[in-house]
Amino acid sequence: MSEGPGNSESRDFEAARLTVRLSAIADNYRTYRRLAGPTAVAAVVKADAYGLGAARVAPALAEAGCDSFFVARLEEGVALRGTLPRARIFVLDGAPPDAVPALLTHGLTPVLNSLGDIAAWSAAAGVGGQRLDAVIHVDTGMNRLGLPGDELAVLSAESARRLSGLNLVLVMSHLACSDDPANKLNGLQLSRFRQALAMLPPAPASLAASHGTMLGPDYHFDLVRPGVALYGANPQGREGVAGSAPNLMQTAAVLTARVLQLRRIDSSETVGYGATFRTQRPSMIATIALGYADGFPRALSNKGAAVLNGVKVPIAGRVSMDLITLDVAGLDVQAGDEAELLGDHLSLGEVAHLAGTNEYEILTRLRRVPRLYEAA
Repeated sequence: MSEGPGNSESRDFEAARLTVRLSAIADNYRTYRRLAGPTAVAAVVKADAYGLGAARVAPALAEAGCDSFFVARLEEGVALRGTLPRARIFVLDGAPPDAVPALLTHGLTPVLNSLGDIAAWSAAAGVGGQRLDAVIHVDTGMNRLGLPGDELAVLSAESARRLSGLNLVLVMSHLACSDDPANKLNGLQLSRFRQALAMLPPAPASLAASHGTMLGPDYHFDLVRPGVALYGANPQGREGVAGSAPNLMQTAAVLTARVLQLRRIDSSETVGYGATFRTQRPSMIATIALGYADGFPRALSNKGAAVLNGVKVPIAGRVSMDLITLDVAGLDVQAGDEAELLGDHLSLGEVAHLAGTNEYEILTRLRRVPRLYEAA
């Protein structure tokens, strides 16, 4: 077990903690390698490895055999290159002209999302008299990033000229509804992707990420790109949705907070801002050191839960900036005890469902909480 950043004095007392299980993340990656069969498996570590710390997560993934990583921002790629000097690092944001020098300096491969991106990267190859690796992203229905149909047609007709100096290492797209296997858009995007591949020079292909991999071998192509599932999300369904399969992933993040104070209150007393919780009987309220400034969703006011001494207890009242109040009537609880807000007893999917959001947002919101890393 190893600590994250922070001085020793602050670690004498940590009000809250996010324990990151590097071994679980590595095992989740190995699970994807088994599920993907002969298909290669990359890892998406954008947004600081979904809030869990790319500087620690990415090396654990590399030790598990991962050699290809996707980030969103240029600065994420630059930071990751310092951690993984020999890995393939793909930057999803593309290659705007002012990003080209840094992409070249740090050996980063841009995901080219437009004819403009392609032109800028091809021009850089011409200036240096070299061939540069490139990824082409085609839009098959997300209508976000990627070449739209009209630009794809232009590229197809003029590929020799427009791809001059470029080594096309991957053609990719992204599924919009892969977490819903029955959604017809999945099959439509698969068909459109195959059509796009037929219009472009031969290259390895990638369509599926975490959930898309579970749609079956037709979606695997040459590379799958799991992200949120590596960090514990269920790639086979959504919490609270009928028919969701059991989670094959291990819990990778455990969020805990200490009890700062306990107080007995009488029946009909209110708790917290707005007096939104009123006791129906004499009760005991435990105040824990976590709040929405730490990234814990305010939406869980009066409907979320925590686990104390193995017992699930309700959040009583509003989640405030630094504190949460729990109704712990009938439990033997002491100041200093740790409450789990996310982890082994409260799954990532369950917390996201109760908050009315997704697993991605729950993880990436957790900013102020100190991290403790359990080694792979």
